[in-house]
Amino acid sequence: MQLKIGNVTLPNNIILAPMAGVTDLPFRVLCAEQGAGMVCMEMISAKALSYHNKNTEELLHISEKEGLVSLQLFGSEPELMGEMAKQIEERPFAVLDINMGCPVPKIVNNGEGSALMKNPLLAGKIIEAVARSTDKPVTVKIRRGFDDAHENAAEIARIAQESGAAAVTVHGRTREQYYAGEADLTCIRAVKQALRIPVIGNGDVADAASAKRMLEETGCDGVMVGRAARGNPWIFTQIARGLAEERVEKPDRDEVKHMMLRHAGMLLEEKGEYIGVREMRKHVAWYTAGYPNSAAMRRAVNEVTSYAALEKLLDTIW
Repeated sequence: MQLKIGNVTLPNNIILAPMAGVTDLPFRVLCAEQGAGMVCMEMISAKALSYHNKNTEELLHISEKEGLVSLQLFGSEPELMGEMAKQIEERPFAVLDINMGCPVPKIVNNGEGSALMKNPLLAGKIIEAVARSTDKPVTVKIRRGFDDAHENAAEIARIAQESGAAAVTVHGRTREQYYAGEADLTCIRAVKQALRIPVIGNGDVADAASAKRMLEETGCDGVMVGRAARGNPWIFTQIARGLAEERVEKPDRDEVKHMMLRHAGMLLEEKGEYIGVREMRKHVAWYTAGYPNSAAMRRAVNEVTSYAALEKLLDTIW
């Protein structure tokens, strides 16, 4: 099913979530190839962007092979967020997302990410400043609330809509939960019922059945897939086929091996062998989880320091 966010039409409503340390350019390309309707970049600090930080600049690389891309900014200063939105507008992303859901302590302690859910007035000022500064659709990613005593997703979502947001993504957990327990679908339904703009549901979407449940129980317009995509870029095709009631096949070991080597090659091309191989280690652990010899693979891959060594390891153990 297509999904329209502002003036951008997604080919389908299954979206790759932004994940720090995971959704870099090579992984986004693989997910786009496997049918993600849109891919989201790792979150970018508005402050670091203003300082022309070298690492931040590297995070901003976008390829035409990715299809539609959402760039995610985080920060707590409305004026700076607006300035940075204007500064990056010419880059080839389709949608600009504002992070108001990150639970990580160093982000929250700076008053950024999910901490903004405790300050609705400031949240609204940030969204308004960004929406005024760019012609691209602005979206906002939030959580159920900061903690159980402050479940205000619907309130923040209404503020986002009034401040110029074109869509809202809701993760059905509080900041205090991080990723523990079950995502609460009732809060996503409440947000959907409160808004005119599209609502994207996030949390525990791991296959076609959970995506269907999210869509049916909340009425949301799209689903966002996060942790379940790690080591499984095929999940976007699997969900799309499952929703269409088509047979879903798990990739065989040869296909998984081919994907791992291709992923590694793309990482090395993007980041060089030293960094690329080391970053690939965690991906190999995710790709091989649940298969025979996965524990041995996890141990052995941590010793790998070159593409050739990785290839040899996969030939030996996989």
